[in-house]
Amino acid sequence: MSTLEIKDLHVSIETEQGTKQILKGVSLTIQTGEIHAIMGPNGSGKSTLAATIAGHPRYTVDSGSITLDGEDVLEMSVDERARAGLFLAMQYPVEVPGVTMTNFLRTAKTALDGEAPSLRTWTKEVKEAMAHLRIDADFAQRNVNEGFSGGEKKRVEILQLELFKPKFAIMDETDSGLDVDALKVVSEGHNREFARGAMGTLLITHYTRILRYIKPDFVHVFVDGKIAEEGGPELADRLEEEGYDRFLAAAATGTVKA
Repeated sequence: MSTLEIKDLHVSIETEQGTKQILKGVSLTIQTGEIHAIMGPNGSGKSTLAATIAGHPRYTVDSGSITLDGEDVLEMSVDERARAGLFLAMQYPVEVPGVTMTNFLRTAKTALDGEAPSLRTWTKEVKEAMAHLRIDADFAQRNVNEGFSGGEKKRVEILQLELFKPKFAIMDETDSGLDVDALKVVSEGHNREFARGAMGTLLITHYTRILRYIKPDFVHVFVDGKIAEEGGPELADRLEEEGYDRFLAAAATGTVKA
C-alpha cells in the first residue's frame, strides 16, 4: 500500500496584481485502494492542488508538505514525480504537433519504467486499451491530441492512465465537456485500472454525475482554498441538492475551517 500525504499546504501564484494565495492550509491523505472526490465552486483551489502535486512551475509552495511513501514530492522534478507513480489527467490536454501517439506512449512508458517494453506485448496492450476506450486504431499514427475533439482528448488521458499504471491518479475535471456516452467510457477506463488494487484516485469535479460511475470513498468540499467539509459519498448527494451557497456564505464571513 502506498500513501500520498498532503500536510498544511499553502500555495500562491504571481498575478498582475501581485502575489495571490490560493491554497490556505490543505491537509489530505490518500492511500492506494481509495477514491477521494474533491468538489467545490470555481476558484476554490481544486485545480491548483492538482497542478501543485504534479509540479507545475507557476505555483509556489509557501509552506506545508507533500510526501509519497515518506519521500518529499516537492523536492522532485516533474519527471521524477511521474516515475514515482504520480499521474495527472489534465483538464485541458495539450496538442503535441510532430509527435505521434505511438511514439509518445512508448517513449513515456520507457522513461517511466527505465526500460523499453517488449514491442509485441506493448502493441497488444495499446490496441486492447484503445479498443476498450473506443479510440479508433488510426489515432495511433496521429499526432498527440492534434485535431482531437474534447472527448477524444479525455479518452487519450485515460489511455495513458491504463498503460502507465501509476500509484496515484489525479483527475482534474476529466468529466468536463463529455457527453453521457463518453463519460461512461472514460469512467470505465478508470475503473478497470483501479480494480487492479494498486492505485489511489484524487478526482476533482464540479458535478456528481461522474460519481455515479466512479464511486468515491471520501468527499472533500473545497471553498476559498480550504477544505470546508469532509464526508462519505452521501456528502456529494447533499451538494447536488443544496449547492455551495452555505459554504460560500461561511467563506464570506471568515468561518470556513482552516
